[in-house]
Amino acid sequence: MDAGVHGEVEITDSSACHVTEASGGTDIESVSRSAVTSGDTVAIDFTADAEADMTDVNEVFHHEEQTVYRLTYETEASPGCACEFIETSGCPVRHIEAENGAIILSFVASDLQQLREIIVDLKSAFDGVSLRRLTQSECPDSGASLVFIDRDALTARQQEVLETAHRMGYFEHPRESNATEVAEALDINRSTFAEHLSAAQSKLLGTILDC
Repeated sequence: MDAGVHGEVEITDSSACHVTEASGGTDIESVSRSAVTSGDTVAIDFTADAEADMTDVNEVFHHEEQTVYRLTYETEASPGCACEFIETSGCPVRHIEAENGAIILSFVASDLQQLREIIVDLKSAFDGVSLRRLTQSECPDSGASLVFIDRDALTARQQEVLETAHRMGYFEHPRESNATEVAEALDINRSTFAEHLSAAQSKLLGTILDC
């Protein structure tokens, strides 16, 4: 069995999805999309509160306090939304939802390399792309455990501190540089270096330990 990976991506750029553009930030659930027979039109059904303020959509079903809305749009030669970017890579989008104005998509890539390529494509097209969750397919013959580190979780300063400390051998045993020397290279004081380093390590350990 191939070592497939299941990824869940969050995108805060409203232009990444026709649903978030139409919903105006309203939380969306139960999203389904399909191409119309002609192949040039895509229809998207999604569920939201009946009182939600929607634009350019049709109400197709209503029950209690929930309404199903339908949005249709013409496809273009090149991918226009996040789902199309993912699906042109050969990975069907398995789940879609909108939360606090962001779109959340899940899909299964054949391997980590394909997932990375999809993330790179999405980041080149949209702002605010981050990987929320990554799950590796269970392989009975492998004892390896995959952990994906989203570098965007670190601030630019935290990443610079880690890279400089690593380059100067701060993490080697014995250390090739001490905290004062690394701080001087960064043109910050020792306490600021320790603060940034601690914050970065905490984020990385939280990802690795899944806590």
